[in-house]
Amino acid sequence: MDLSTCYLGLQLRHPFMPGASPLTADLDTVRRLEDADAAAIVLPSLFEEDIVRYERTADRYLEHLFRCKRRVAVPVIASLNGTTPESWLRYARLIAQAGAAAIELNVYHVATDPTEDSSTVERRVIDIVAVLKESVTIPLAVKLSPFYSSLPHLAAALDRIGADGLVLFNRFYQPDIDPEGREATWHLTLSDSSELGLRLHWIAILAGRVKASLGVTGGVHDVIDAVKAVMAGADGVQLVSELIGFGPVRLHMILDQFTEWATQHGYSSVSQMRGLASQQQSGDPAAFQRGNYVRLLHEAQTGVLIEQSGG
Repeated sequence: MDLSTCYLGLQLRHPFMPGASPLTADLDTVRRLEDADAAAIVLPSLFEEDIVRYERTADRYLEHLFRCKRRVAVPVIASLNGTTPESWLRYARLIAQAGAAAIELNVYHVATDPTEDSSTVERRVIDIVAVLKESVTIPLAVKLSPFYSSLPHLAAALDRIGADGLVLFNRFYQPDIDPEGREATWHLTLSDSSELGLRLHWIAILAGRVKASLGVTGGVHDVIDAVKAVMAGADGVQLVSELIGFGPVRLHMILDQFTEWATQHGYSSVSQMRGLASQQQSGDPAAFQRGNYVRLLHEAQTGVLIEQSGG
C-alpha cells in the first residue's frame, strides 16, 4: 500500500508523526521516534514567555533543533508560540536559519478583552502569518484553536495569504476552582479519543476547500482514530498523549494496524482514502451542519419515549 502523503509541501512516507510535546525535547527520544517510523518530528514549542524569563532559552532550542537535524533523516518541524509581532518574526527567522524543515506557528490566544471584537482577534493571526510569509521561506503551518466565530472564514483568509498548513486544534487548558482557597487551580490531563470528534468535524468541513495541508492533533489514540482522521481529510496526523502513555513504539504499532486495516478494506493508497468522509464528498453534507444536530436530538427524544413506554 502506498502510504505517502504531502504535508506542508514535504513529501512524507506516511501521515503519522509525534506532535509538539516534551517527548521531542529529548534527542534520544527523537531518535527512538524515528526508529518507530515517525514520518516527521514536531519539536516542542519555543515560548516567548520562556525566552523573556530564562536566559539562553532560545539558544538551547536552536541547538536542539540543529542536533536533531544532524541525527535524524526525517523532516524536523519546529514550533513557535509568540505573543508579540517582533518575537514571531525574530525567532521564526532564527529557526529557519537553524535548518527546520517547516515551522508550526502555535497561535494560543485567549480573547478576554470585551472591547476587542472578533474581526480584530482574527486579524491578529492573519497579520502575523502575512508578515512571516514575506520574511521566511520555509513552509508555515498555523496551529489554531476552535474558538473563532467563523473558523472557515479565518481558514480561507490564511489560505489566501499562503499558509502552507492548518493544524486543528490547540488544546486549551481551562482552570478549575479550589473552593477552599477561592482560587484557580491547574491540572494537566492527557487527551482521549473523545476529543477527536471536534477535530474530525472541522477537518471534514475544510477538506477540499483550502489549498493548505490539513493536520489533526488531539484525540488520535488507536488505528480507527487514525483512519477517521485521514478519511476526514487530514494530510498529517499528530500523536502526543498516546505516545506519552505507551512510548514511541506505539506509533509504529498504529502505522502497521492502519496499513492492515486499509489493505483489508480494499484501499491501495492513503490518497485514495483521504477526504472520503469530508463534507465535500459526503452524500449528506447537512450532517456537518444544523441538520445533524436536529436529527440527533429527535433520535434521542424518540429513544427516551420508547424506553419510557416499554416499547
